[in-house]
Amino acid sequence: MEDMRTRAVLVYDGDCGFCTSSVTVVRRWVRPRYEITARQWTDLGALGVSRQRAEYEALWVTPDGTVYGGARAVAKLLASAGGGWAVVGAVLQVAPMRWMAHGIYRAIAHNRHRLPGGTPACALTAGRGPDAVYVPPRLP
Repeated sequence: MEDMRTRAVLVYDGDCGFCTSSVTVVRRWVRPRYEITARQWTDLGALGVSRQRAEYEALWVTPDGTVYGGARAVAKLLASAGGGWAVVGAVLQVAPMRWMAHGIYRAIAHNRHRLPGGTPACALTAGRGPDAVYVPPRLP
């Protein structure tokens, strides 16, 4: 039986303290209209994403199965939140802001173990890290 989702899904790294803290903030401030789930407790195959991609970046999966990763996932999350957040999300989807957001997201992802709420488990290390398991698509 096919899963017919009616809401988007945000997938994050549940082993990362920084990511978990960020999701807590999102739940408090953004009042999400979507599902939030840790990749470790999610049937990624049912969402149409690989484990490698979910280890590399946060993911936003639309009800129709379109997958956005990294800064684009954050932009889609904010755009779906409504109000002022939707404006921020829309701005983050337009060049050159999209390119800057991508660079900032990658810098945060590679240094999340050093940020507030981060722990050594947050580090993207060789063997677990993005360069070893997933090559992201080029930005348009």
